[in-house]
Amino acid sequence: QVQLVESGGGLVQAGGSLRLSCAASGSFVSINVMGWYRQAPGKQRELVAGITSTGSTNYADSVKGRFTISRDNAKNTVYLQMNSLKPEDRAVYYCHADAEVRVGGITRMYKYWGQGTQVTVSS
Repeated sequence: QVQLVESGGGLVQAGGSLRLSCAASGSFVSINVMGWYRQAPGKQRELVAGITSTGSTNYADSVKGRFTISRDNAKNTVYLQMNSLKPEDRAVYYCHADAEVRVGGITRMYKYWGQGTQVTVSS
């Protein structure tokens, strides 16, 4: 029903920048919250940043001041600008979306995930 395709991961030196993109496609009524999570080896998946359809944002304390989330509602795309990257930012980054989908005449909110994109920061 909803597909999330991420791009923009890669290898960067500490202090460098990367920009992640995630485009949503498929059949949906609307997309409410979009966001980015990450999962480092041996750790639980954690929220990095989220943004509502009206532009309200929230960030993990560890990325405040360094990462910026933005969204293009016309393109159903969310971005994560990551600056001043640190080795501890190394993880697989997953796009997430809460989308309203109509199934059998009933509209419900569902959660969707992208396939993940690797971010590696060398020291």
